[in-house]
Amino acid sequence: MEDESLAELFWSVARRLRHGSHETLQPLGITPGQARALSVLARHGTMRPSELSEHLKIAPRSTTEVVDGLEDRGLVERLPDPADRRATLVELTPAGGTVAAKIRAERGAQGERFFAALPPQDREDLARILTTLRTSEPS
Repeated sequence: MEDESLAELFWSVARRLRHGSHETLQPLGITPGQARALSVLARHGTMRPSELSEHLKIAPRSTTEVVDGLEDRGLVERLPDPADRRATLVELTPAGGTVAAKIRAERGAQGERFFAALPPQDREDLARILTTLRTSEPS
C-alpha cells in the first residue's frame, strides 16, 4: 500500500462504486438523485415533498426538480393530502415501483460483482465496519 490515507482509499473505492452506479442508471435515463428519491418512496411510501427533502438531505427546491423529472416520466404522481388540502403528497406509480425494483436489483448485482474479490469473512467484516461508521457521530 502506498502512502494513501484510509480516507483516500475509501474515497477511491466509493468513486468506483459510484461510477458503476451511474452506468446502471444511464440506460434507464434516471439521474442518481432521481434514483435516490425512487428508493426512498419505495422504502417509506407516499410522503410530502418536505419529508422527501429530509430523507434525501437536499433543499426543497431541489426536491421539486427531482419530483418534476420523475413525474414527467410517469414514475411518481402528486396527490392532494387528505389531511391538509393545501399540501401535496408524492407517490410512486406502478411504473415507478417497477423502475425502483429494477434499480435495486441492478445495484445489488453490481455490488455482488464488485465485492466478489473479497473472501466471505472480509465481506462480513467490511459490512460490520461500514455499518458502525454509518451510524457513528463524527467527532
